Amino acid sequence: MRNLFFIVCATFVIGLAYWAYTENYKTQAALKQVHVLQKQIALEKETIAVLKAEWAYLNRPDRLRDLVDLNFEDLKLIPLAPSHFGDSEMVGYPTTIIDSVTDAVTISGESQP
Repeated sequence: MRNLFFIVCATFVIGLAYWAYTENYKTQAALKQVHVLQKQIALEKETIAVLKAEWAYLNRPDRLRDLVDLNFEDLKLIPLAPSHFGDSEMVGYPTTIIDSVTDAVTISGESQP
């Protein structure tokens, strides 16, 4: 009986050791994957920062003004001025005709006391 108990305990300890061993390797693999993902995120953030800087460089007002001047023949672009915009009084809103109620309204129905 005692030998059976020792065998069951030894099997249980071996099973726990195997479980701990596999969990250790799963954890190490997950940590490596997290490290790789963090490197990818850092590279993507750096790429986004470079693209934002390039976008800001390409959208400089003096550069855009020069491009407009170069392509005036094709695009016919002119600088915006306040005189290009109208007032709200210049908008023609449609008029709505509201019919007046001149006839009396009769209500029919039974009332319950």
